[in-house]
Amino acid sequence: MASSFFVRTQVSPMTPLLPDASQRSASMPTMSEIMDASRTQGLRLRLQSLGPFFRVRAEAEDGAELGRAEGVVRPWVGGKVLHLDSMRLSQDTLRMDRSIFGFGLFIGAAAVRHGFDRGCRRAELLAINDSPLFHSKLVRFYTRMGFKAVHEVDGSSVGDLAHMLVWGGRGTRMDADIEQLLIKWGKRFKS
Repeated sequence: MASSFFVRTQVSPMTPLLPDASQRSASMPTMSEIMDASRTQGLRLRLQSLGPFFRVRAEAEDGAELGRAEGVVRPWVGGKVLHLDSMRLSQDTLRMDRSIFGFGLFIGAAAVRHGFDRGCRRAELLAINDSPLFHSKLVRFYTRMGFKAVHEVDGSSVGDLAHMLVWGGRGTRMDADIEQLLIKWGKRFKS
């Protein structure tokens, strides 16, 4: 005599298990929302691109450059990749009454949104290891932003040589899903 055991689950039609594409898209900030939010913070962001290369420049209201990010959109197996090559903040940001990582979020959000608009699915960067203290701060910052460490580039292997040539140094290679980054940051830029 066989016995049967049934488990009945009920899913409400009003609450989807995963957000659909329109819900995800609505929670992501547009480039204009990022630009508007930066202006409310006294920043003016400018995006320049030439082919696959791009630069996001942050300026103060008086036109002084506060920081910039540069990178390239490149084809890769499985889709385009946003290669974030560098982010630099000027010394003027250190004297300001705000967190330098706040500026980094605005500059990074514009760069990531540009990659999304160009069809990138993944972003990659190297948290450079110039000094142990600053490196640990960079890794924590990018982790909070939504990046995950994928490889330590320390020069100890032959494989690190390629990373060091591409990135120009040692550090922690980090990746992120661009859509997830924009969803995570969405509330910060929505009015």
